[in-house]
Amino acid sequence: MDSGKSGVSESAVNCQPQKKSKPRQKNEEAILSAAEKVFAELGFAGATTNLIARHAGVPKATLHYYFQTKEELYRTVIKKIFAIWLQAAETFDDCDDPADALARYIRAKMNISREHSLGSKIWAQEIMQGAPQIQDFLDQTLKSWTASRVKIIERWIAEGKIDPVNPDYLLYMIWSATQHHADFAHQINSLNDGQPLSDEQFEEALQTITNVILRGIGLPVKPVDE
Repeated sequence: MDSGKSGVSESAVNCQPQKKSKPRQKNEEAILSAAEKVFAELGFAGATTNLIARHAGVPKATLHYYFQTKEELYRTVIKKIFAIWLQAAETFDDCDDPADALARYIRAKMNISREHSLGSKIWAQEIMQGAPQIQDFLDQTLKSWTASRVKIIERWIAEGKIDPVNPDYLLYMIWSATQHHADFAHQINSLNDGQPLSDEQFEEALQTITNVILRGIGLPVKPVDE
């Protein structure tokens, strides 16, 4: 993401890592994938690097070669989902039509909840516990990035493109409605006869969220392609 647009420093969220050798990349991907599963199931306190290494199929020493501490590994997993969320919000920058920008943002956030549910769950667990491991990240990176989105929404309001609304609360509503499908997927599945939403049901949920939010700020509803 263009950090000049988002207001987030490149050092804060490394969205474009340096090119790595294939063995190194393979090991890191295996470790991060295993870490997501273990952290999502057991939380930071319950997870151990020994357990994560076993899930990744690598020696514990190999894990600590790439990530010296459990804290470093945990924060890397957190930053990974945040970087994905940042990319979704690029619609604010590349489109001056709020209806299109918000509809595409909501679709991207819903797809992320479906495809990266573990990362979202880890983030939610951390926040509900008072963010003991990432409070500095919230105070600096998240706050700066959110302020950059708020400025764009305020401009839309000033230009008469959307009804007056508190930009922060609009963002919170989008986050809660979309991330619910990751963080509370088991509840949704239970109410759906124990089955995940079908593609048709997922699309209906997406359109419902989009329609409610856009109409709530005086915008027409536009169909958004995948």
